Amino acid sequence: MKATHDDTTFTLTGRIWSATYPLEELPKWLAFYRSRRERFPRAATSYEATIAALEALEKELAART
Repeated sequence: MKATHDDTTFTLTGRIWSATYPLEELPKWLAFYRSRRERFPRAATSYEATIAALEALEKELAART
């Protein structure tokens, strides 16, 4: 999973899909994927790459401010 951004949006890119969202929605999507991991523990590993990419993006953006 890869997360990239520009000044107003971020894009998540997986093996077969990608999606772009406004930067202000980053906390919402990170919370969503963390809740999926907790709610569906048997599938938790499938969310790890997305969570890691979003957390890295969050950290990168925080360092800029």
